Amino acid sequence: MRRFFALLLIAVPAWAQPLPTVQLQAGMHIIRAEVAADFPTRAQGLMHRKSLGQNDGMLFVFDEAAIHCMWMKNTLIPLSVAFLDGRGAIINIADMQPHSEQSHCAAQPARYALEMNRGWFAQRGIKPGVQLGGLERPR
Repeated sequence: MRRFFALLLIAVPAWAQPLPTVQLQAGMHIIRAEVAADFPTRAQGLMHRKSLGQNDGMLFVFDEAAIHCMWMKNTLIPLSVAFLDGRGAIINIADMQPHSEQSHCAAQPARYALEMNRGWFAQRGIKPGVQLGGLERPR
């Protein structure tokens, strides 16, 4: 019986495990973001998700600030991505189409990227230069 449970644990893919979450603030708006802080979770991202809560997103934490790019291969829902510097200030925002392999890149070196439902930032008047709070915790 122990052997069965050991095999079951090994067989469960890493992407099936829930990711840690962090609460972020953009002005008066609260965001619940899953944290993708290593290569496998960043590569998986929001692929194959059928929906995302209204104020839910995914925070990508990169090892270093660089011109990081995102794409939407195998992503079923339209998203907007905000690229953030090391202080949490938004560098630029891009709207992305489902299933697209077009790259959307940071305009300057970014330490983080935050994916939300498409239009989330625009609908709330959140633009480049806005500082997000709560980034001191993710890792």
